[in-house]
Amino acid sequence: MPDFEVKDIKLASEGVRRVEWSGREMPVLFSIRERFEKTKPLAGRRIGACLHVTSETANLAITLQAGGARVYLCASNPLSTNDSVAAALAQEYGVAVFAFRGEERDDYYRHLSSVLEAKPEILMDDGADLISAAHQKDEA
Repeated sequence: MPDFEVKDIKLASEGVRRVEWSGREMPVLFSIRERFEKTKPLAGRRIGACLHVTSETANLAITLQAGGARVYLCASNPLSTNDSVAAALAQEYGVAVFAFRGEERDDYYRHLSSVLEAKPEILMDDGADLISAAHQKDEA
């Protein structure tokens, strides 16, 4: 499985600026990230997330990885994906991200499958598509 599928990895530097800017406005999450970097409460865990891919949720994914988790992220809404943030997550922050703005239905479901192929132990889902796909996969 590839580590990511984004629209244009060259957008990463712009995405880093967006992620850092929003991170400065999230002091509680930053405090949690600092603690997680020391304690690694999620060490070895695989987290599958289906969320809006924005600078704010990017900071959540980065915080979870700071806690020792491996994060696999797909978009819960293809129209809200920020392509520069997706590129930054993939290239600069090591998040396995499968999302691009305006993805078609087939892309959307392939990205859900890409997250589930990682066999995540914890799911985070804004809309229940990832959780539904996980249950359908288990029934097959």
